[in-house]
Amino acid sequence: MSEHRYRLTTTWTGNRGTGTSGYRDYDRCASIEADGKPVLLASADKAFRGDPARWNPEDFLVAALSECHLLAYLHACVEAGVVVLAYRDEATGTMRQDGNGGSFSEVVLRPRVTVADESMVADALAAHDRAHEWCFIANSVNFPVRHDATVVVGSAPGSPGI
Repeated sequence: MSEHRYRLTTTWTGNRGTGTSGYRDYDRCASIEADGKPVLLASADKAFRGDPARWNPEDFLVAALSECHLLAYLHACVEAGVVVLAYRDEATGTMRQDGNGGSFSEVVLRPRVTVADESMVADALAAHDRAHEWCFIANSVNFPVRHDATVVVGSAPGSPGI
C-alpha cells in the first residue's frame, strides 16, 4: 500500500482591522497556496457572506469530484481502446443546510464526451462505471456521486459534438 500526502497553505485575508469582533465585521476571504502552483483566491459562498467572485469550499469539492472522474475516465478509456477527442463536464452539487451545519446530499457529473468512432460509444459509456470505482475522491465522500454521461462521435478536438 502506498501513501500520498498533499500540502498547502490557507491564509485568511479578511481582517478589516478589528478581526472577528463581530459576525459582520470581517471578510471571508482567503488565499490557498501550494509550492509551484498559482495562488487560488477563496471565500465563503455568497449565502454565507462570502465573495461570489472567489472559489468557495463547496466549489472545490464539486471540482475535485469532477476532475477525479475525468482523470480516471481517460485512463479507463485507454484501457478499453476508446479514443476520447474531447470531454466537458457540467457538474452540480447539492448541499442541505440544517441550522448551523449541513452536508452535501449528492453531486451529479454530466460529462459530454466526444469519441473518434461509433464503435467506441458503448465502451465509452461503460468506462464511466470503472472511472467511478477508481476515483479516489468519490471513494472518500459519504454521499452519492452520480454520473449522467453523453457520448457523441466527432472527428477532432473541439468538434461540434462538444
